[in-house]
Amino acid sequence: MSTSERRRQTEEPSRAPSSGAQLVGRTAELELIDSLLAGPGRGSSGLLLHGEPGVGKTALLDAAAARATAHGMRVLRAAGAQAEARIAFSALHQLLYPVRHDVDRLAEHHRNALHQVFDLARSPAPESLVSTALLALLELTTAERALLLIADDVAWFDEASAAVLAFAVRRIADAPIVFLAASRIGTEDLFRRSGLPERTVESLDPGSAGAVLDACSPGLAPAVRRRLLAEADGNPLALQELPVPLTERQRAGQDPLPDRLQLSRRLEATCAGLLADLPAPTRRLLLLAALDADAGLTVLRTAAQGSAHIDDLVPAERAGLVRAPAAGSGLTFCHPLIGTAVVDLASPHERRTAHEALATALADDPERRAWHLAEAAATPDEAVARALDEAALTAWRRSTGSPAELPAPVGALLSDRRRIAASAAVTALMRAGELSPHPVDRSRRLVEAAFLATMTGQLDQVNRLLADAGQTPDTQTGLVFAAAAHLLTHDGGDVDTAYRLLAQALDHNCEAEQGGWNHLGILYTLLLVSLYTLRPEPWKLLDTAMARFPPEAVTPFRLCYDAYVDPTHKSDAIREGLADAFAGLPLDAAPWQIVPLGFAAVALDALSDYRCLLLRMIERERDDGAIGMVIPALLLLCQDSYIHGQWDEAERLAQEGLDLARAYGYQFWERQLRALLASGAALRGNADLARTRSAETTSWAAPRGMDVTEGYARSARNLAAIGQGDYEEALTQAARIGPPGAPTAGVPGRWMVLDFVEAAVRTGRVEDARAHVRAAQEAGIPRIGPRTELITAGAAAVAADDAEAAALFEAALSLPDSERWPWDFARIRFAYGQWLRRTHDMAGARAQLGAALETFDRIGAEMMAQRAAAELRATGVSVARPDAVTEQLTAQERQIAELAATGLSNKQIGERLFLSHRTVGSHLYRVYPKLGITSRAALRGALEAMSAADQDEETP
Repeated sequence: MSTSERRRQTEEPSRAPSSGAQLVGRTAELELIDSLLAGPGRGSSGLLLHGEPGVGKTALLDAAAARATAHGMRVLRAAGAQAEARIAFSALHQLLYPVRHDVDRLAEHHRNALHQVFDLARSPAPESLVSTALLALLELTTAERALLLIADDVAWFDEASAAVLAFAVRRIADAPIVFLAASRIGTEDLFRRSGLPERTVESLDPGSAGAVLDACSPGLAPAVRRRLLAEADGNPLALQELPVPLTERQRAGQDPLPDRLQLSRRLEATCAGLLADLPAPTRRLLLLAALDADAGLTVLRTAAQGSAHIDDLVPAERAGLVRAPAAGSGLTFCHPLIGTAVVDLASPHERRTAHEALATALADDPERRAWHLAEAAATPDEAVARALDEAALTAWRRSTGSPAELPAPVGALLSDRRRIAASAAVTALMRAGELSPHPVDRSRRLVEAAFLATMTGQLDQVNRLLADAGQTPDTQTGLVFAAAAHLLTHDGGDVDTAYRLLAQALDHNCEAEQGGWNHLGILYTLLLVSLYTLRPEPWKLLDTAMARFPPEAVTPFRLCYDAYVDPTHKSDAIREGLADAFAGLPLDAAPWQIVPLGFAAVALDALSDYRCLLLRMIERERDDGAIGMVIPALLLLCQDSYIHGQWDEAERLAQEGLDLARAYGYQFWERQLRALLASGAALRGNADLARTRSAETTSWAAPRGMDVTEGYARSARNLAAIGQGDYEEALTQAARIGPPGAPTAGVPGRWMVLDFVEAAVRTGRVEDARAHVRAAQEAGIPRIGPRTELITAGAAAVAADDAEAAALFEAALSLPDSERWPWDFARIRFAYGQWLRRTHDMAGARAQLGAALETFDRIGAEMMAQRAAAELRATGVSVARPDAVTEQLTAQERQIAELAATGLSNKQIGERLFLSHRTVGSHLYRVYPKLGITSRAALRGALEAMSAADQDEETP
């Protein structure tokens, strides 16, 4: 392989010759090249492409070569190489080598001049003679076909070749020759001074960059993909090479990415060529700037300590590596990878010395100083470890103050001016542990890192960190238990064992500093365990734990406790407390403050007023932050979107949460999200999918004692059955969540009063339904909030006798803001319309059913929309629906369907009608699509609607 070929492969992505079809985001450049190739000799002699290394200049030249060959042109090309830059005519030698045998056909003086070029003679012919010889050879070569000349990386062309080629390029405008050259930004050469038209090859736009990354490295975790796109900044070579050094776990998002991405050998070689010729003072300043992106000129000047001056940056600016900093700002590298390469190419001693210098220059900035001291340390140093410790956990370990000053176990760990991600805090604590000379301090820091790791998606690191921490007399045993409990909850859903560990943790810390951060870790973990089990013990333990804190220090937890344990007596106070707590949050509120408040707001159907705060936290923490709290925040937003009829948004949020839960191993949250998606499928009318998802969740939750999770799963089956009109199944599922006559104010029971009552009424258990309504009213469920008030009022109307029903329906539908809950509101209108049609008030029925149908269609409740349309048709209204079933049942199909709806098996039906059970099954197979249903369980509801329509058609 020639030196020039090696040079090309170290700068641009290797690829097979291509016409350019594979080049993403380069349409404009390829069209320009095509226009040149289509008209050689028409006065346009060529084009100079210039751009940063790796931007794709060589790829465009490759595409041009492939297209020229396809057009029947001959292609000659050369690529500059630093190793040959001092050899006269080396580039011309490479360019003309394929046509060297044609030289003998030239005149003697030209032939002799070019022979000296090919022999690389020590004393070659004068440039003027070689220039005219080149023109003669080009004229000879183009006698049979047009020619494309390609000169790549011309900054490394030897001066003689560059001068000769520049001479020729200015004289081939009318010849059948196209000249394409490529040059790196920040370099000067003869071609740029020759007047050749120039085209800057810009970085890829975000969409094209994403397409290139996905093609080169499919399946990256979302956060990893975003980080690589940001680091590559649209550079095609970087997009191809940055993923190369990553481990599979890093690609999947299971291990955090390093603060500074490692460069592949290919990227490092490319960048090394850019930095090699810079003076030593310039490289020193670049290293200081690369090690601290926020370092302004004053810091750089102080850190340089006389070994470099700010004016030493000029060579880097001329080379296109950095931009001149504005007053008070830091130095900006023209591409993020330049800074990474500067650090990678420095020796360990140079890096440590630079960190020490920066630490000295940042004496007034303790957090940044701590990081640099830690990087500079080569042996254990308690002072450095303590500084790093404080930098990572200052916010977490504050124990008193207003809500804006509460401890923050994850998320915003530094000041507004400079923050570190939660995963970086884990790294910082691990490093602080390494630097700790005393076992007690080392143990404490590693235990803290272990607990933080449960929040940052590093669950697989927890056991190792706890093991490395060991056991000392002063080990924070409570936090060890909390970390283990958090791991058990998230990794396998073992809430029973987690509860026992947390009880032990509180016992071990009963004499500890009240409000210490180890207590806060226990408190948050205990809240999670309490939220998803109906057992009272975890809630009681949480209440006991909160009593050890000043009341103002546990506001989010107390509000959450009240919203789930005692919402019927304190709902107004909880709502006021939520408003005050959310209003008091700082812009950078820690996730542990927001998530408990979010759970409390969802329990009272009040999250819509505070969505922006959760979204802001998610955006901040999504990449390398508190992933363990981003996922429940997405779940909460999903729940809120569902109840407000924004089902597409709900499913998008749930899917994002699922992707993160799977990538980081949070099985606990994955199952909660699957339960929500089961309900979503039921709401949309996809009963089979809802039942499948529900069964999967139930089989996971039931053995683990996660009653609330199981309740959500059964709620999905209840909704699926309601959609199909299978009220027996709906009643069975509702009764498993809350027994008849004893509705629960817990979740999800507080939202299922109407589900139970409607199913009971439709199956003839009217007294049970009325008793359930009375019990719900006596339990205070309507007092929880406007939505539960609407649901309970609707249930009362459904269960009422005919003399009271109309007034109760009107009262329910007239409640303030009731239309904020479109699914619940439309269900009540649908039930009202059914009652009005049954009592022969067709005009009123049409109004209610039509409004219900419009809402069901708008939010995507397909099965309920079909039922509403069938009821509306029964009132005499023609309803045109693209998926409406218009086929009528034959007499025998209807007879079989009616018998099947009573619960008879195919064999029993066959015996009555003297048919084989196979024939009965075949008839039912045809009946289902005609009725718009998918199972035997939905026959009763579909036949009732059909019968009602038949009766109304007969009514004059």
